[in-house]
Amino acid sequence: MKKAIISVSNKSGVVEFAKSLTQLDYELYSTGGTKRALEEANVTVKSVSELTQFPEIMDGRVKTLHPAVHGGILADRNKPEHLEQLSEQHIDLIDMVVVNLYPFQQTVANPDVTEDDAIENIDIGGPTMLRAAAKNFKHVTTIVHPSDYNEVIQRIKENRLDESYRKSLMIKVFEHTNEYDHAIVSFFKGDSEELRYGENPQQSARFVRTSNSKHTIAGAKQLHGKALSFNNIKDADSALALVKKFKEPAAVAVKHMNPCGVGIGTDVETAFKNAYDADNQSIFGGIIALNRTVTKDLAETLHSIFLEVVIAPKFDKEALDILTQKKNIRLLEIDMTIDNREEEFVSVSGGYLIQDKDNYEVSKEEMKVVTDVEPTDAQWEAMLLGWKVIPSVKSNAIILSNNKQTVGIGAGQMNRVGAAKIALERAIEINDNVVMISDGFFPMDDTVELASKHGIKAIIQPGGSIKDQDSIDMANKHGIAMVTTGMRHFKH
Repeated sequence: MKKAIISVSNKSGVVEFAKSLTQLDYELYSTGGTKRALEEANVTVKSVSELTQFPEIMDGRVKTLHPAVHGGILADRNKPEHLEQLSEQHIDLIDMVVVNLYPFQQTVANPDVTEDDAIENIDIGGPTMLRAAAKNFKHVTTIVHPSDYNEVIQRIKENRLDESYRKSLMIKVFEHTNEYDHAIVSFFKGDSEELRYGENPQQSARFVRTSNSKHTIAGAKQLHGKALSFNNIKDADSALALVKKFKEPAAVAVKHMNPCGVGIGTDVETAFKNAYDADNQSIFGGIIALNRTVTKDLAETLHSIFLEVVIAPKFDKEALDILTQKKNIRLLEIDMTIDNREEEFVSVSGGYLIQDKDNYEVSKEEMKVVTDVEPTDAQWEAMLLGWKVIPSVKSNAIILSNNKQTVGIGAGQMNRVGAAKIALERAIEINDNVVMISDGFFPMDDTVELASKHGIKAIIQPGGSIKDQDSIDMANKHGIAMVTTGMRHFKH
């Protein structure tokens, strides 16, 4: 029987994963809170102490640091002498290590954190097991992210848990432990940057880096310009998160944490033109994020506009020569990798909130046409573009989009009709290929009725209201195609 050690701080999905492992004849060993969570869910699990024949000591500081654990993990199964030594010491092989670490980053994100709190959240046994198992990836499967649980189970069932896949998991482990160690160094080193001020001049502010990853704002390489401000950092992070969602060349313009124009194209120059045309007024003094190299031609266009920050994966030398003629414009070079493991923190009085970033997507095949009229191909393309943008717009949010750009955005309104009015009034065009996108469902049919009066012929929205049928009936009355996604994208 194969053996797995499971010891996780983030218990999301771990019960279902553990149940699946037991059904696949894995024997499970665990520690502390993870063991209790599994036992409460009636999952058969043994204590790691049964492997080590040694109790947890020092309030759990020492529990997995034992040859019975690390010998079983590190043994090279291609070396008979390793297996003989295990046998002599009555040590069993460990086939899988499932670990995520004490929440150090979350702990130190609290402005009131003490040094003692930080020290207690420095994981020792977890990284040691992860590094041991990752080193021995040829024989051991190492899982650090809950997002990998489902694929691991599927691969076990299909006998595809091969060395190549285990190597990909190994890379994730060392990326994770590298970021973890960097966060520890940053905290104790005092790796924070005083900013000129916060959102307003009367507010003091600082930028605390808990990661140096090149795909983050904190790890960006600033090529030119004055220091980033508090608002620059927030807007740049918002623009970066959105532009990363596009595989095709894309450009995103952001003002005050809302996109004011999003465009795609066959090349980055066309994508930027479409984003600029979407709202050439609001882009003034904005943040631009691009997911392709900035060329000389594009740089000449950008140079003619007042911009605070330009973000891209790379800038041509000729582009830099042009853009750096302006002393203050910030140029940031950033890796466009998407990290679905990222969390976001929001402070409130007396504490803070933590959640996964809203990187979840729904495929066209998962969406449902609920009206008599089906969307055209052009309308589908517009819907899929707009549905990528809507999570980045403050709620209540309504977007109008065609298949190459946003054409109207209504953001942050207290009611959905108000957001729709703003989007419709600011629309650069409305025709049969322009669709309406809503971040939340329609509680009443009034938004659909308003859309019909302005000539909108297709709408995409989450669905799920007890009055969905009223909106569907209104859409059918006016010959509007309506698609529901089953997923909302609120942004407060």
